[in-house]
Amino acid sequence: MRTLALKDILGKKEEKIEDVDLLELSEEVSEGEVRAVPIEVKELEEYKDAEEVQKSIREGRIVFVKIKRIKEKDMSDLKRAIERIRKTCTAVSGDIAGIDENYIVVAPSYAKVVRDEE
Repeated sequence: MRTLALKDILGKKEEKIEDVDLLELSEEVSEGEVRAVPIEVKELEEYKDAEEVQKSIREGRIVFVKIKRIKEKDMSDLKRAIERIRKTCTAVSGDIAGIDENYIVVAPSYAKVVRDEE
């Protein structure tokens, strides 16, 4: 399974940052403080890659899943993989939705996919 960087999706070149001062942050979160939401981008190339997506969902990450390659290769594997991911999503009270023909987004229980009402 190949994990995609955000630059792969947006098509922007990576910029190099030099002479950066780093600030060490505590892991503790105070009441009322907002924590960063972990978001991952994964690619389903074959059925077994669904396991990595499931793991990320269980760990509380929002996952954007690129499905183009598996869709072109084997539609039945795509359907099986999405069903497997959907079951995990349901088990953790999460949400799943298609973004377009080539991506799905999977969210854990603390996030909801807002859909356009038609």
